[in-house]
Amino acid sequence: MDEINQPLASARQSLVSRTLGEWRTLAILGGPILVAQVAQMANGVIDTVMAGHASAEDLAGVGIGNSLWMPLFLFFMGTLGAQQPIISGYNGARSFEKMIPTVWQGIYLAGIGALIMILLLTNVHPVLALLNLESNTARISQGYLDAFAWGVPAMLLIAALRGLTDGMGHTRVIMAFSLLATLINLPLNYIFIFGKFGVPAIGGIGCGWATALSNSIAAIALLVYLNRSQLFKQMHLLQGWVKPEAEKLRYILKVGLPIGFTIFVEVSLFSVVALFLASLGPVVVAGHQIALNVVSLMFMLPLSIGMALTLRVSFLMGAEAPDTARLIARSSLIFAVALSLIYATLLLVFSAEVAALYTNEIDVRAVATQLLGVAAFFQVADVIQVTCISALRGYKDTRIPMFLVLFSFWGVGLTSGYMLTFTDWLLPAMGAKGFWIGLTAGLTSASILLILRLFLFQPRQEL
Repeated sequence: MDEINQPLASARQSLVSRTLGEWRTLAILGGPILVAQVAQMANGVIDTVMAGHASAEDLAGVGIGNSLWMPLFLFFMGTLGAQQPIISGYNGARSFEKMIPTVWQGIYLAGIGALIMILLLTNVHPVLALLNLESNTARISQGYLDAFAWGVPAMLLIAALRGLTDGMGHTRVIMAFSLLATLINLPLNYIFIFGKFGVPAIGGIGCGWATALSNSIAAIALLVYLNRSQLFKQMHLLQGWVKPEAEKLRYILKVGLPIGFTIFVEVSLFSVVALFLASLGPVVVAGHQIALNVVSLMFMLPLSIGMALTLRVSFLMGAEAPDTARLIARSSLIFAVALSLIYATLLLVFSAEVAALYTNEIDVRAVATQLLGVAAFFQVADVIQVTCISALRGYKDTRIPMFLVLFSFWGVGLTSGYMLTFTDWLLPAMGAKGFWIGLTAGLTSASILLILRLFLFQPRQEL
């Protein structure tokens, strides 16, 4: 069914030809994933820009709301992300009959995750009180989250169904529906925030309703597509309904919970760093946010390639081609190093120009330029570690990498970053630059440990 999207190399091909062929397959799989990631990021940018045009309080309220729902969503999305390598493995083994039952278990987990998220997001009053927010900002944050919560089931349903579409190698499907959600979100934001076509203006709270509606429409459209498209209707998604099965649920959670926790650890680390840096003043915080935004944008490409690598490795293991899986898993490091060196060069050479794109304030630009210089080395380690952990996820090896990341990020990165920023224990206190050096050290530790894990790990053949 996926001979075009997921071809198998001939044993008669040379090593170079096989490697280039595998890289070509990664590009075919990863290109649409990149577009989908950018589209999803664009939603946040659209919300921020449009809320900012309403008022500073609306911008702050939406920003705080985003910071509260995003880590929760990424945790559940990562957990559901176990379906991609599981179903891709079934695809490689041509065990199509196992796919839909697995998708249904993912849908049940998505339902549980949605219930948890809704309960938490609609009851964040204690958290908002701890932040000592101005009353109107707190009202906007809670109103935004109350509205946003209506779309949580749709978001997690899309994440569950993505296991089927991506797992079968058709990554363009989620790309298309991510773009659809973004295109719908833009006019809905305009209508709800500013009050158009007879709808009352509700400011930043309108971002929550726009996001909820756009994701709900995209989820319904995706379900219709899966049941009517020539390719997917033969899978009989709705007709293939199965009850919750404890063994299958445990398997998804065994693979997925470490992925979700790993993502949560990384996201929460940057949140904690931002909180620590707040004591250094608004200029430092602004410079830090610029540097963080730049590396986040640059990270989209290696992340997308990593997600494609997970799909490819799991497919090849299911297809009983472990040697080819090992080839693409290890040769991808060559590509990762080359990409990271390009990134590092660009940041070292053009850090001042990049900072100038974000702000005209000299002090903020100086801080951002300094941090982007450190971010050049940060990028090298980050690209390598995401490549390694993505390959390991293709082997469904997620538990040990989770502990390696936890040790590296929080043990090495946060600890050394705090000492370099605020103390003279290692070197004279460096301010924000110290945290970025610490984060780079943490990522370097993760990349080394994950490389060792990748080369020493002995994957078991798919059953």
